[in-house]
Amino acid sequence: MTLPDAHGFEGRTRALADRGVVGVTIGWADNNGVLRSRTVPVESLSDVAHRGVGVTSLFAVFDTGDAITFDAPGISTPSGDVRLVPAAGPDAVVPLARRRGLGWSPGRLVADDGAAWPYDPRGVLERQLAAADRAGVTVRAGYELEFALYLDDGAEPPVPAFTGPVYGPNALVGLDGFVTRLFGDLRDNGVPVGQFHAEFGPAQIELSIEAADPLTAADRQLLARQTVHAAAAAHGFRASFAPLPSTSSAGNGWHLHTSVSRGDVPLLAGGEGPAGLTGDGAAWLAGLLRDLPAVAGVTAPSVGSLHRRRPGHFAAAYAFWGVQNREAALRMVPATGLLGAAHANVELKVSDASANPYLAQAVVIGAGLAGLADRPPLPDPMQSDPGTWTAAERDAAGIVALPATPEEQAAALHANPRITGVLGEELTGAFRAVRASDAASAEGRAVDDVLAALRFRY
Repeated sequence: MTLPDAHGFEGRTRALADRGVVGVTIGWADNNGVLRSRTVPVESLSDVAHRGVGVTSLFAVFDTGDAITFDAPGISTPSGDVRLVPAAGPDAVVPLARRRGLGWSPGRLVADDGAAWPYDPRGVLERQLAAADRAGVTVRAGYELEFALYLDDGAEPPVPAFTGPVYGPNALVGLDGFVTRLFGDLRDNGVPVGQFHAEFGPAQIELSIEAADPLTAADRQLLARQTVHAAAAAHGFRASFAPLPSTSSAGNGWHLHTSVSRGDVPLLAGGEGPAGLTGDGAAWLAGLLRDLPAVAGVTAPSVGSLHRRRPGHFAAAYAFWGVQNREAALRMVPATGLLGAAHANVELKVSDASANPYLAQAVVIGAGLAGLADRPPLPDPMQSDPGTWTAAERDAAGIVALPATPEEQAAALHANPRITGVLGEELTGAFRAVRASDAASAEGRAVDDVLAALRFRY
């Protein structure tokens, strides 16, 4: 692994300082999707790019509530230190729009000698992208981010910032200042927006980020949520990205859209399979479907994720795929005459903000690559909602429920060597330990109390 060239940061440091930046926040997401960071003086950015800043290795075993578990085999004591470095070169360090002299950079965690650290989520995704390159395929990814917006007045439960009609412009009339600031800040922070609208749930909003290479998509996801939080706070609101802010909520998915191609030839369009899938496209999709129970344990891993996973809520309660079927865990979005073949993509519904975006994309790519290698059969698409069927009808159609408890989710991940192989032995151990710690903290508590504790963690 090569660390960033410190000399390349010198010019960027001067440019940031000229724009009034005095500190740069280097951020990463932990195994719970929770953002962690260090902020360094802008003058030290070049040195930090070379030497990093020290952080405890225990960040790999923080749970969602900031408790530390020592049940991971490789991190079982408070001893150990790693280095946090800017991850993506000097151009990725951006001055944050209207954040009083602060800049932002995505980070990576390395061992104290600069070598790769097996618990670094960015490194996990980089390994899968290297595997994709060896297989001759290119992956692009984009996110739809759902969040709920509340008045920041200390009320419990929090008061929704607006009411319906859902999907209508009138719902957002009172939010003009927030909306215009958010659009401007996202633009200035280098996060390209696809669209924005009032969603189905109470005070729920959806924001889509344009597709990019997976590393850039994950970096932008981290920056987008910081931008939303800052714009909300500036206008007296508080944003919740939690999978399920309360039992009365619709729930927030962070749907992951991926497309795959060989050179300039899309694999998800132009073929003779369902929805225009090529043979390779069908194999990619079949790999995702085969590994979906274990993939879901990484892409929607929290206790809140499991409570969100309800039939009839577009939350992917069952493992199946469909063409434009919004109840499907894997929703195939086919090419159209208007948008072209490159538009074809697969939307992963069982995905939310409690997922580390680097790990989430890594397991999706790993499952797809395994499908290309193994060629498992792809069942026919399902165009209805199996949640409305009887259990006998689902059994007859081979439709199974995705894991619904922490124990089921842990078992599905443990039983899948392809997905644990993507994560690596050390990180798998830490990941399972924090999931078990989260489950233990929720045990015996009322569901609404558990959800309230998670509401503003992401």
